[in-house]
Amino acid sequence: MIIGVLTAQLNLQGVTSLKQKRAIVKSVIGRLKSRFNISASEVDHQDSKTVAVIAIAIVSNETSFIDKQLDKIVEFMHRDGRFYLGLIERETF
Repeated sequence: MIIGVLTAQLNLQGVTSLKQKRAIVKSVIGRLKSRFNISASEVDHQDSKTVAVIAIAIVSNETSFIDKQLDKIVEFMHRDGRFYLGLIERETF
């Protein structure tokens, strides 16, 4: 069993309330879960209006599959125009 973990910092421009931020984060997490069949959650900066950190986990029996999926996930998030991606960290166990 191989586990891939990715954390991504989302920088939200023009967001003026936590309600707006949470709507965007919830939407992104929902779209990622339904499209890629992963586990995802907001894990840091929950009280900040302009920054969110999302953690994503994938379990597989092949490292190459995890690497390809994480690449696709990062590309998917880059194309979302509601935020800019900041620091991205990846790790495979």
